[in-house]
Amino acid sequence: MRDASDRVLYVGKAKDLKQRLNNYRVANPDRMARRHLRMVREVARIEFQFCASESAALKRESKLLRALKPKFNRAGVWPGKARFIVWRLKNQQLELGVVETPETGWRRFGPLNGNAYELHRSLARLFWLALNPGRGVSDLPVGWLAGDVPTTVTFQCGCSAEEAAAALDTFFWRSPQDFVLWLGSRFCERIHPFERAVIESLLEIIGEFFSRKQSPAETRHQLALL
Repeated sequence: MRDASDRVLYVGKAKDLKQRLNNYRVANPDRMARRHLRMVREVARIEFQFCASESAALKRESKLLRALKPKFNRAGVWPGKARFIVWRLKNQQLELGVVETPETGWRRFGPLNGNAYELHRSLARLFWLALNPGRGVSDLPVGWLAGDVPTTVTFQCGCSAEEAAAALDTFFWRSPQDFVLWLGSRFCERIHPFERAVIESLLEIIGEFFSRKQSPAETRHQLALL
């Protein structure tokens, strides 16, 4: 995305480009972070580059971010410190965070590279939707849909707290396939096209994490189960 002076404002990747741009077109100030609203106001031209595969697109995006350092990008612009994804149960609540140094009492996975924040944001939004089956994507906390998720989030789980924590253990330490199946059981009634598109885009991100643990073909098969 470029401004009137042709300066690069933002670099991003999308599997469904039309849906991604529609998210920016409907710039609702009640749902979109102020940083993204400022970006939308400044955009004068959008340039597209097509890549042969998901991995090629990620590599191209990373290269452009490091080279151009766009005004409205945060993640991936500078070489980041290693981070851990951490989680714990507390009073029937699930806390999920991303930190440099895990504290005692937190379950952890890592260290991860600069993609830790993106993985954390995707997991946070997926868990919120999974634990709030009666609420839609538009009900996500303010800024979350646009990616502005706090580094530590808390979910009110009630009797599902142990199940939710076990799902994270499964994702990181045992069987990503079973984690996808658990999500599928939570999302099977979400049939609205917009909600399905959002969920698929989040699964696309965690699918990159899956691909480091198993073959790409198996990853695609497991994600297709949803």
